[in-house]
Amino acid sequence: MLSEDQNRLLTRVENNAPAGKLLASHWQPAALLDELEGPRPLKALKLLGRDLVLFRDAAGRLGLIDRDCPHRNADLAYGRLEDGGIRCAFHGWLFDVEGKCLETPAEPEGGKLCRNIRQRSYPVQARAGIVFAYLGDGEAPAFPHFDCFIAPDTHTFAFKGLVESNWLQALEVGMDPAHASYLHRYAEDDDPNAGYGKPFRGASANSNMPITKVLREYGRPRIDVEETDYGLRIVATREIDPSLKHVRVTNIAFPNAFVIPLSAEMTISQWHAPVDDVNNYWFAIFTSFTGPVDKRAMRAQRLAQYDLPDYRSKRNRDNNYGYDPDEQKRSTYTGMGYDVNAHDQWAIESQGRIQDRTREHLGQSDKAISAYRRMLRAEIENVQAGKKPLMALSETRARTLRGPVAVDGLARGIEAEQFWKMLDAERRAAAPWPSQPPLAAE
Repeated sequence: MLSEDQNRLLTRVENNAPAGKLLASHWQPAALLDELEGPRPLKALKLLGRDLVLFRDAAGRLGLIDRDCPHRNADLAYGRLEDGGIRCAFHGWLFDVEGKCLETPAEPEGGKLCRNIRQRSYPVQARAGIVFAYLGDGEAPAFPHFDCFIAPDTHTFAFKGLVESNWLQALEVGMDPAHASYLHRYAEDDDPNAGYGKPFRGASANSNMPITKVLREYGRPRIDVEETDYGLRIVATREIDPSLKHVRVTNIAFPNAFVIPLSAEMTISQWHAPVDDVNNYWFAIFTSFTGPVDKRAMRAQRLAQYDLPDYRSKRNRDNNYGYDPDEQKRSTYTGMGYDVNAHDQWAIESQGRIQDRTREHLGQSDKAISAYRRMLRAEIENVQAGKKPLMALSETRARTLRGPVAVDGLARGIEAEQFWKMLDAERRAAAPWPSQPPLAAE
């Protein structure tokens, strides 16, 4: 368990809090590109406790600026997109995507006020269907050459969902290999009424055994955690018999993302981006190593579970997550349907808006959580000391970070590490992008 002060240090992000400064020193997902579609490409958003406006100008450039107009603090989210920027509806002050004041039309002709006005702006980049923002000081870091960022656009799909809790407990659910054996368990592999979200539908690689059967029947994994140059590698091994093991490799991409296998063909890279201290959005990039993805179908499947414009789950605390005690008795472990995201959301939000870690008792299955908290605390201290934290990358360094490996399968007569390396190599050999992108010196 943590002390109250330690818990506050690791969780709070608002008002330039230490964890907020750390997260701001990395690219954070701010919005889906889909949210800027339509006749008015502008979105008000909140990230790390800061109120912002994201917009696209007439030339197609993306801009992210503070939401309050620097004149008299009116709301720029209601501004007019015209004349190369966003114009405040109060007095017509005009700002471009870099926050430069272009016009102050109510001021006297020839006045110089506009020259001295600059709205704070933030670097943004669109990657794999997500607009990422850099809210830190100094030059923004480079993006690692992870699969989700170097795969063709045709092979990725992005979505998001609101979680009404602190970001850290949401991330910690994602890095926990043991919970899938319980939280996402259901009674029958062939339930015809499961629909979208039936967890781990496919078979493990190199087998005909559904992952659901593995997780349901072998709920005591051996968990090994290794520090890497991108964060943590987590290997969960479940022994089926003395010569057969299920091996699942997941990752923490520091500071607030995880990369996991969804199937033999697809991975999920997912960030938990704090809105403020008590809300966060998960942003996920689904990456296919085989054929192109059907973005329209994938979006439709997920929109059936979420309400716009906030991307709030239809199963939420207001309706008890759809909890049905009869369903819990006969088919699912939770009684909350088959959508794994809804299961996770219940687990996250049921801990409170900010989990009180002074009351928890971690076990051996929580190795990854303990390792991550140590890493997070150390990197917060680095930022406070004026040092660059882990994953604040130069372009040269970013090109060396590839992968990471995210696979699962059944290993017979072979060591876990040798097996997952072999499985990853086989999958990458067929991927429609270079498995070893060239370095700057090549």
